[in-house]
Amino acid sequence: MSVDILQEKIRKRKNPTVLELSVSAKDIPTHLIEAEGSVCAAYGRFCRELLEALKGTIGAVRVGFSSFALLGADGISQLQHTLQYAAKQGYYVLLDAPEIFSPAAAENTACSLLGADSLFPCDGVVISGYLGSDVIKPFLPYCKKDKDLFVTVRTANKSAPEIQDLLSGTRLVHAAAADHVNRYGAGTAGKSGYTRVGVLAAASSADSLRSLRSKYPGMFLLVDGYYYPNANAKNCSFAFDKFGHGAAVCSGSGIVRAWQQEGAEAAAYLEHAACAAERMKKNLGRYISVL
Repeated sequence: MSVDILQEKIRKRKNPTVLELSVSAKDIPTHLIEAEGSVCAAYGRFCRELLEALKGTIGAVRVGFSSFALLGADGISQLQHTLQYAAKQGYYVLLDAPEIFSPAAAENTACSLLGADSLFPCDGVVISGYLGSDVIKPFLPYCKKDKDLFVTVRTANKSAPEIQDLLSGTRLVHAAAADHVNRYGAGTAGKSGYTRVGVLAAASSADSLRSLRSKYPGMFLLVDGYYYPNANAKNCSFAFDKFGHGAAVCSGSGIVRAWQQEGAEAAAYLEHAACAAERMKKNLGRYISVL
């Protein structure tokens, strides 16, 4: 698949939501742990049941590599099973890569996640680009084929402005990072007009999203932190073009933890997740018309 397929799935469902599966063990209903015999097995089942329940509403999923890996050796097996299941259910699948701290690690990660013999089937990956070009470049050959890369430039957490919004000359640091990433998308644009090298930006920063969309009309924006403080659907709308294209909005806790937030019985977690997903779709639809 490619970003063209992601855009088509969004258009078909009129919903730019990306389901984020990066939860903690405490979010797993206890009855699943009892039934499966371990937190790890229950974690995988929890994720796959959510995928089954939401496939008609949401067309893309973002899976956290580290969230599964931290469950232990069996967590990797559950990750593989979940990625395979998501693909089988027709999702566009993004994988948050494990942390990369060196060029050698970037080479190994790119090959392991995006290579022809990868044990982790996905359509694209999310990485941090703040180490510079030598951790981005190893992923680019795969973008010339059929994979997508999203590079984090602005995160939604409260302290992000401490570094990412500092001035660097006449630009904010995250704007300079986006300028850097934009160079790598040349020659990868598909039928939708968007390149296979995009950025991850913050739902909590409307000004940033507005600026990125205006400056980079051909760059796909992955909007993170929908349920963070100061984030809302109106902010997210600034990431989209006039046709409601060119961006997608990630949501994890607001959907997968909906049963907890509403004080519901654990057995009803799928029902509450589905309702939360529909609410998010409706809220985004107040500001974004996907044509």
